Amino acid sequence: MVSMKDIAAACHVSVATVSKALNGHRDISEETKLHIKKVAKDMGYFPNSVARALKTNKTFNIGVLFVEEAHSGLTHNYFSHLLDSFKVTAEAQGYDITFLNCNKQRKDRMSYLEHSRYRGFDGVVIACVNFEDPEVIELIESNLPVVTIDRVFPNRISIASDNKKGITDLVSYIIKKGHTKIAYIHGRDSAVTRQRLTGFREVMEQHDIVVPEEYIRETDYRDIQRTAIATAELLKLPDPPTCILFPDDYAAYGGINVIKAAGLRIPEDVSVAGYDGISLATKIEPKMTTIKQDTKTMGMLAAEKLIALIERPSTTEITSITVPGILLPGATVASQ
Repeated sequence: MVSMKDIAAACHVSVATVSKALNGHRDISEETKLHIKKVAKDMGYFPNSVARALKTNKTFNIGVLFVEEAHSGLTHNYFSHLLDSFKVTAEAQGYDITFLNCNKQRKDRMSYLEHSRYRGFDGVVIACVNFEDPEVIELIESNLPVVTIDRVFPNRISIASDNKKGITDLVSYIIKKGHTKIAYIHGRDSAVTRQRLTGFREVMEQHDIVVPEEYIRETDYRDIQRTAIATAELLKLPDPPTCILFPDDYAAYGGINVIKAAGLRIPEDVSVAGYDGISLATKIEPKMTTIKQDTKTMGMLAAEKLIALIERPSTTEITSITVPGILLPGATVASQ
């Protein structure tokens, strides 16, 4: 096995200089650092992870807690792109990521905190979970570095999409197109849903538009079947809406299918809008009017802030960062 001593001899430098180069220290030149790293790679050197953990008191392993209730797992467009960005950023800084065991059917399973400590995670990112779950709260209130996605907790760093502004921009655009009879099929109750629903009602109120209660329907995010049922109910109303907002782009296809099956055209007869900005929504015809969430920036920030919290806990600011989305006008909202 190649050691740092062997690399030092090959490069005619001290073992300390090799150690600094391989660990990215700034008190040696970039040229020397690159040379040592190249020699180490050519010689087949791999750092001993156990020794590194003992020396640095870090495992360079980050836990990911991801529990998607619809069981779509990493096919979930929003979170899959966010976590991919998180993974790329973390790995670029020398960290591996490991998913926590979320199978609560196992009798011998550990709690999220126990699993995190068993694996020796340096920190954990928490996304798409039931934040009221006692195990999740236990993990958040522990002494482990934690970053949460789309949920704010005291004394914890959080990264969130600006859901209120997103829905505000979307509804404002629809109103400018002349619509006043706007229905909203929103997702199941959550912090994200409450932010969007508040934004929706505020914009409508600002424009003195009364929203009939039957225009507000609840379904699950990414639930095509239930969204289709809710859409059919809206179309059967004595005074149906001229525009329907869906909980997300994926679920929207359930509503779109129902509208087309009823012999109605989009957007000539019924306008529609989604949320998320998934790639499929921007490629079909007509292109979906939607809000594209900046998952790349969110994932990158989550990784950067968590690693900063791990490596520089005393100087890393505990803050809540809100990332704005972008309105994609598309072609599914007609002018009235």
